[in-house]
Amino acid sequence: MILGNVSEFQRVVGVLQEGVDFDIDVNASVFETNIRVVGGLLSAHLLSKKAGAEVEVGWPCSGPLLRMAEEAARKLLPAFQTPTGMPYGTVNLLHGVNPGETPVTCTAGIGTFIVEFATLSHLTGDPVFEDVARKALKALWKNRSDIGLVGNHIDVITAKWVAQDAGIGAGVDSYFEYLVKGAILLQDEELMSMFLEYNKAIKNYTKFDDWYLWVQMYKGTVSMPVFQSLEAYWPGLQSLIGDVDNAMRTFLNYYTVWKQFGGLPEFYNIPQGYTVDKREGYPLRPELIESAMYLYRATRDPTLLELGRDAVESIEKISKVDCGFATIKDLRDHRLDNRMESFFLAETIKYLYLLFDPDNFIHNDGSDFDVVITPYGECVLNAGGYIFNTEAHPIDPAALHCCRKRKEEQWEVEDLMREFYSLKKPKKFTLKRASTHGEGEGAKEPEDASSEKGGEKRNSKKSSHSLLSCPSQSFNSKLAVLGQVFLDNT
Repeated sequence: MILGNVSEFQRVVGVLQEGVDFDIDVNASVFETNIRVVGGLLSAHLLSKKAGAEVEVGWPCSGPLLRMAEEAARKLLPAFQTPTGMPYGTVNLLHGVNPGETPVTCTAGIGTFIVEFATLSHLTGDPVFEDVARKALKALWKNRSDIGLVGNHIDVITAKWVAQDAGIGAGVDSYFEYLVKGAILLQDEELMSMFLEYNKAIKNYTKFDDWYLWVQMYKGTVSMPVFQSLEAYWPGLQSLIGDVDNAMRTFLNYYTVWKQFGGLPEFYNIPQGYTVDKREGYPLRPELIESAMYLYRATRDPTLLELGRDAVESIEKISKVDCGFATIKDLRDHRLDNRMESFFLAETIKYLYLLFDPDNFIHNDGSDFDVVITPYGECVLNAGGYIFNTEAHPIDPAALHCCRKRKEEQWEVEDLMREFYSLKKPKKFTLKRASTHGEGEGAKEPEDASSEKGGEKRNSKKSSHSLLSCPSQSFNSKLAVLGQVFLDNT
């Protein structure tokens, strides 16, 4: 399981449920606190029942981990109180934004909230979190250049760009990631449209021979002909919008760099074909492995498994030490640094595991799911289609539909099941897949399912095809079985 050791997960959940005090006089990164603390708590909250932890009545619309995530997120809200709606980069958890705080924030630090904050709003019923995240996204969109690009750092008070390098890497990366993932999570046409417009500009001005360079955001002239290891998430993101051919070509470029050094240096000079001075390290980042996982789900290309094998062998050979796995200080001679980054465990190992574990519940194609009882009726969970936040914490998109009061906002499958129970038909029903993928087989409800503990009913029939249709969508993308979003015209 992706949950790892279940008993350890239960122990950690138990410790967290005892409470964490966020009223401390500490300056915290708004971005990092969101993706690690808020995202981690939300994911643990949604996975806690699957891990065997005891949940309270009303879950997933209530619970101690959810309350902690809400408390942590509220500590970040003062950062968003700016004339533009774009947040400061740092906030004091006790006092709010310090008077002398710099107004300059990186683009990713502004646009990487919609996944966690929208999830929080949908689970708690408080729209403030999603509202501030959307306002920040729209502010970035409003301030893009005339040629459709965004820079690296912006003043959140004046909306003036301080760093005008445009690219897909450090300082910008998760902004684009969250436009796509937010669109999928929320079935949001506006977010997807934003990304697709950015994608056109990125292809027009930054793409050269399946590499992506850094350019001046207003002129489109090349400013840095380098590849950053953080950019390796891009092929995975391309696969999510169905652009698999371009994704594979770019991935293979990045893979050649891995083969050259046994890892991805932080910066790689593309024309020279070598590392950049003082950027030769490899802190065991996950991005290339993340893309391999997404692309393998989409293509089953064995080359992607070869990358996974190379990564495992390389990390074991050059990084393993007595107490963990050390950052590689210099890939040219494989000297080590005395540190191990948290994202190695949170992301790198997780994506490697999922790459080689085709039967993991995260890859569920909809043939297996749970039905739980919430204060708002029955709710389908764990049916697949998980969205990873940028720290690799999985969010179940179905959960966002569990805590809504209006019946018309429920998932299509929930309506079908409600009809089934009201008519008291025999315990057999068919869930049709989306017409994009043809007709599916029926799924049998287990005997006496309605008497299971907590009112939970589970269809455990396995199938190689999805039996669940996508939630109703107002725009033209579909989340396919293999982890991609295909446009209707593909």
